[in-house]
Amino acid sequence: MKKLTIFFIALLSLMAAMPPASARSQQPAQTGQQTTKRNIMDLPLFERAVLIIKKFETLHKPKHWPYVGYGHQVQPGEPYRRGCQLSEKEADALLRKDLRKFCALYSKYGKDSVLLGALAYNCGPGVVNKSTVLKKLKSGNRNIFKAYTSHCHYRGKFHKGLHTRRLTELAALFVP
Repeated sequence: MKKLTIFFIALLSLMAAMPPASARSQQPAQTGQQTTKRNIMDLPLFERAVLIIKKFETLHKPKHWPYVGYGHQVQPGEPYRRGCQLSEKEADALLRKDLRKFCALYSKYGKDSVLLGALAYNCGPGVVNKSTVLKKLKSGNRNIFKAYTSHCHYRGKFHKGLHTRRLTELAALFVP
């Protein structure tokens, strides 16, 4: 019950951050440095996933090697060098390329491919392929809350930030 309450709080905090669509449409267009705020739930699933990953990964610095951009792990043969930091534009392009690749791995799961792709981006596809989340979705069971939020451990210990990330991903990317 507690986890369900936390889930709904995360969902409400995402939705409450923005005024209703009718209020946004009545706002005058802003110019210059000001931008119109948008609700994350107004965006397509893929764009929601990109924003969530950017929020929780942040732009990695050279000291985080072998991770560059927004958490991309450098693979042998890739052109990235130790000590270099990607620009925000380069990091965004790399994130989108990686996320598309992971979503494509799970494309047969339809609307759940973005959720599984976001989990694979963080944990790796090997973890996702062995997960209870994937087994439940394969069998048609949509009750994945507990299984999905169990992916919040770092070095064997519960990590509150990862738990918040999982709740946010579920709230924004899971379509029941």
